Amino acid sequence: MFRHVPNALTAARLLLAFVFFGMLSWYQYQGRGDPWFLNTAFLIYLVALFTDFLDGYLARKWKVEGAFGRVVDPFVDKVLVLGSFIFFAGKNFIIPATPVGSSHDPNFVVRTLTGVAPGIVVILLARELLVTTLRSMSESTGQNFGAVFSGKLKMVFQSVTILVILVYVNYGVHLQPSWEWWAALFRDFCIWATVAITVISGLLYVQRAVAMYRASAS
Repeated sequence: MFRHVPNALTAARLLLAFVFFGMLSWYQYQGRGDPWFLNTAFLIYLVALFTDFLDGYLARKWKVEGAFGRVVDPFVDKVLVLGSFIFFAGKNFIIPATPVGSSHDPNFVVRTLTGVAPGIVVILLARELLVTTLRSMSESTGQNFGAVFSGKLKMVFQSVTILVILVYVNYGVHLQPSWEWWAALFRDFCIWATVAITVISGLLYVQRAVAMYRASAS
């Protein structure tokens, strides 16, 4: 029975991810902008993070770590994180712009309330695809290519940033202008810190894969 509990928690986290995305897809800034949607999404994400910690802890405690968990657990994490940033860069969080002249005016700029641009999503997605490819290549030869500290740190940064963005979208825009500026600055700091640690962790994985390849070739 113990063997199946961590895997059940992983499956539950995947279901929570889809409920979370449902909240984000239903929300629309200056449309269906009821704070209830993002408050619920915030709580769902916290529960998903707890299940992520709990399934790993129980698998280690009961010594039931297996191939399913090693493959599906990071997959669910990627779905949850990347899906969040994709939604944050999407149309539901676009700030309606007031054009100076027309939509062809060079001063006509469309921004997202979340501070997440499509280019940021591309960087995050490219890193995950690269690491997944390296992991598949290494484990196909029987070498262990599990997560390392930089990868776990990256997950922490990404999760904190997602929670910060949710709070900012729900409450930051209602602050006084001076406080809102600081809130937006903190949001942007979290976003770019996440981008930096994502790129650095990806480079460390590449370095590790090269070292493993050279060791196996010698």
